[in-house]
Amino acid sequence: MQAPPPEHCPGVESEQAGLVSACAGCPNQSICSDPSKKLEDPGKALVAAAMKDVKHKLLILSGKGGVGKSTVTTLLTRYLARSCPDSNFGVLDIDICGPSQPRLLGALGENVHQSGSGWSPVGIDDNVCLMSIGFLLGSVDDAIIWRGPKKNGMIRQFLSEVDWGNLDLLLLDTPPGTSDEHLSVVSYLRDDSAPESLKAIIVTTPQEVALLDVRKEINFCKKQRIPILGVIENMSSFRCGHCGNSSEIFPAKTGGAAAMCEEMNVELLGSLPLDPQVTRACDAGEDITAISNGTTEALAGICSKIMASV
Repeated sequence: MQAPPPEHCPGVESEQAGLVSACAGCPNQSICSDPSKKLEDPGKALVAAAMKDVKHKLLILSGKGGVGKSTVTTLLTRYLARSCPDSNFGVLDIDICGPSQPRLLGALGENVHQSGSGWSPVGIDDNVCLMSIGFLLGSVDDAIIWRGPKKNGMIRQFLSEVDWGNLDLLLLDTPPGTSDEHLSVVSYLRDDSAPESLKAIIVTTPQEVALLDVRKEINFCKKQRIPILGVIENMSSFRCGHCGNSSEIFPAKTGGAAAMCEEMNVELLGSLPLDPQVTRACDAGEDITAISNGTTEALAGICSKIMASV
């Protein structure tokens, strides 16, 4: 395993790379400080080699925290894997400070093993595997208290040192916002020779306070030249587990995701209800996609659009 960058590393593409005090003692200092050599992060070639058999990468983004992005990632993975048993899927949890996928996918307590080809992701189903920093913690209650460079170093290791094998689709569960983790993963995965291999889905809820941040996420993708497959409106309505009636918990007073998508010229992939069955299944790490209800019916339409695009 490669040594992580210094804690206060300015980043190899920074004008201060190799020049600040944090660079003292780093084995790459001479390379970073030489303008003629400071062209590209050396880790990018390692990532490209490790990901050569991963056909498509899909970023699951959200401008606002708490909109259910990790839950949507899990639901999409479960449904796609069940619908396409001959395809292979992977999930990479790059929400370093709040890894949720081990619980959502029923893999709490699993261990990551290392071999000559790198870390082996944890198998979830026959055609689904998962990698998360949650597997590397001593306890689920352990806090990750890292600055940006150290988180970026871990993301690089996940991308370059995990033996993903042959995957048809890798879904990346990201933290909310447009910060270090997002810039890091995009810089490593974006391939100008195959721009369609990296795409994004953005998750929101109907109320304007979430849509405000989603607009920022859409602009982030446009500036970073990441094609957007579309937007998923989560928690669009609440389905009562007793009477079956639906009501709006988060009223779409400005038109919800549909109006925003029309305004921003992106596709609305579909809407998912706030479903108590999904909540219970996710807490227990169970697969809900085998049953038939409003959530799985909506998932079917969303996933058909995803598969048509990738």
